[in-house]
Amino acid sequence: MNRVTAAPVLPLPPASGGRREGDPPGRRSWVELGEPLGLESGATLPGVRLAYETWGRRAPDGSNAVLVLHALTGDSHAAGPAGPGHPSAGWWDALVGPGRALDTDRWFVVAPNVLGGCQGSTGPSSRRPDGTHWGGAFPYLTIRDQVAAEAQLAEALGIGRWAAVIGGSMGGMRALEWAVSRPERTGSLLVLAAPSASSAEQIAWGSTQIAAIRSDPGWRGGGYHDAPPGSGPHQGLGLARRIAHVTYRSEPELAARFGRRAQPGELPSLGGRYQVESYLDHHAAKLVRRFDAGSYVVLTEAMNAHDVGRGRGGAARALRRADMPALIAGIDSDRLYPPAQQAETAALLPSSDGLRIIESPYGHDGFLIETDQVGSLVRELLPPPVPAPPNR
Repeated sequence: MNRVTAAPVLPLPPASGGRREGDPPGRRSWVELGEPLGLESGATLPGVRLAYETWGRRAPDGSNAVLVLHALTGDSHAAGPAGPGHPSAGWWDALVGPGRALDTDRWFVVAPNVLGGCQGSTGPSSRRPDGTHWGGAFPYLTIRDQVAAEAQLAEALGIGRWAAVIGGSMGGMRALEWAVSRPERTGSLLVLAAPSASSAEQIAWGSTQIAAIRSDPGWRGGGYHDAPPGSGPHQGLGLARRIAHVTYRSEPELAARFGRRAQPGELPSLGGRYQVESYLDHHAAKLVRRFDAGSYVVLTEAMNAHDVGRGRGGAARALRRADMPALIAGIDSDRLYPPAQQAETAALLPSSDGLRIIESPYGHDGFLIETDQVGSLVRELLPPPVPAPPNR
């Protein structure tokens, strides 16, 4: 007789999926900024600390350091296995390590958790100097504020100039801001699937996700971090993730993977789900257990505000500052940050030779998935040293 095994019942998710004090540190280290961080808004943020991870050995002069910057729901764990403190394997594990594109026998790779994040760096789920959670009182951040914090991290690590700054999506925004605001500290640049300024449509997508979170009764004005399990803004965060994930993948991929098929054992006509709905539900359920809704809001607001030309005479003038070797790449199936945006950036950078295209059926997520193609770009940006001629 066939038996149907019931799916395990998971415990209720905590109010915030962000890292909590006392959780295993994993591979993380921390830097605490000595002074309150001045923000672009005019506010200041006290007690800032950044979590980061490193791979390889730093050269005595720091000249072999490479900065790798993560996307919206990423973190400092760019490489390495899952384990205590790291629920998932590194998001660019195929690129970082001995003999890989970011060869840790040669390069000292640094990946910080972004300011405003929830995996060790100061963000809405962190505690203020008075011991209470920041919550909804956390200040408005911009990409420039995040890069200002990362610059202080570099100083703490003794790195005056990065050999390269590399990032995709939100990480690409920060990489581009590094190149524009601190060209003397950016030796070379790789930007993947990120614009020089967020467009109206991209702001609309982000604002819709923010509204989904803030409309959840569990949001409580951002003051939910001490709520019991199951009482956080999980519905809103899950809905935001569903909306975002549709923009991260391509329509042809979704059609090929799911079509109009119903989830096995379910009938949409009787309240069941289509397979694509189950797929989105899965990603929403995963995110609420590993991410903080407040961080999602703060980081999405920063992405919406992204504009390297703001206060600098426009993008064309601003990008002229970034006169270092630069590769700008778009993904041919990306409907969130279409390649035309990256083509505009590439055309304005003094040392770019034009847009590179990553071919992928996976849409925006191709910068995470197509590691062979991304690795080729990294090797082009950071070619291996030429062997010395043999002694004669």
